[in-house]
Amino acid sequence: MKVPRYNYPAQFPDPDTVQARIRRALLEGDYILGESVERFEQAFADYLGAAHVVGVNSGTDALVLALTAAGVEAGDEVITVANTFHATVAAIVAVGATPILVDSEPGTYLMDLHAVEAAIGPRTCAIIAVHLFGRTLDMDRLTALTHRHGLLLIEDCAQAVGARWGTQRVGTFGALGCFSFHPSKNLAAAGDAGAVTSSDDELAEQLRILRGLGQDGQDNHVTVGMNSKLDALQAIILHSKLDHLDEWNQARARVALDYHERLTDPRLTVSAPAQPPGDHVHHLFQVEVPNRDTLVKRLRGDGVDAVVRYPVPIHRQPAFAGQPFARHHYPNAEQQAATTLCLPMRPDLTEPDIDYVCDRLEAAVIDIERNSTT
Repeated sequence: MKVPRYNYPAQFPDPDTVQARIRRALLEGDYILGESVERFEQAFADYLGAAHVVGVNSGTDALVLALTAAGVEAGDEVITVANTFHATVAAIVAVGATPILVDSEPGTYLMDLHAVEAAIGPRTCAIIAVHLFGRTLDMDRLTALTHRHGLLLIEDCAQAVGARWGTQRVGTFGALGCFSFHPSKNLAAAGDAGAVTSSDDELAEQLRILRGLGQDGQDNHVTVGMNSKLDALQAIILHSKLDHLDEWNQARARVALDYHERLTDPRLTVSAPAQPPGDHVHHLFQVEVPNRDTLVKRLRGDGVDAVVRYPVPIHRQPAFAGQPFARHHYPNAEQQAATTLCLPMRPDLTEPDIDYVCDRLEAAVIDIERNSTT
């Protein structure tokens, strides 16, 4: 039996309609920032409850453009979490600012908000709040903190599209929200794609100028921008999936609940369930295990497509060796990097799939422990 991480055909409940829309766009020449992109931007804004959505080339570009539009630059410090994906920190470095890392919490894997407040200094201008693995941060505490200190709040929602804090969707709390639509994400393009949200008219207009090579009208380059436009074909694919996103996220929650109920071996530490008003759309399902690397090989040999995210934490990455945080110690992030694995998480997983994954995991834990003591 095989349980893969992805099942791309299942993401297209009506493939004929999508193909017809793509064919029409191809024949009409609607390729870059045309009506297809505008329709998706408006639909996604309506879904989130955001004033503006600006489609861009990737989630990484979304972060870079958000920081640039907000005026973050050399000499500024931006606080984020040590167990995030590389792009969160790379974007801060790309605009010339200094990343300040704080540790994550055990159990939730989210940034430690007590540590965030302690890390604020005279050069701090912004916080990038990462809703990691699909779980929402405490946005009441975080927005109060940023207001109290007069800081810019940018949300990294790459793994949490559709998640809520209370009744409000992530990506609408801060000045800017950044989304990735990489094929691995809950709302997935057929290639790279991303978006930035904002409630600020001026920031949104600046984002549109920046993504289009700094142009404010044809050949009128008012700033040094990027070439980061959402592809029309990706917009069509994303728009076709958007109506199914909540249904898929609810199915992911059911899969997560089944995992929680099945994985009772005390040697396994399953990520804590979300507590209201927080939400979790379960982009990934993390489990802390003994003998992690050996266990992953065993599971993959059994047809369970387990994976490790992220085995080398940010402060140990060679790309950031020159950053001040490279000399620091983040014990929770390091523990998670050394011990966690991700089980397959898809909305279309069946009960037999879940039973097989859990049986193979628990059997492997017992066998590896037995072999290590003989």
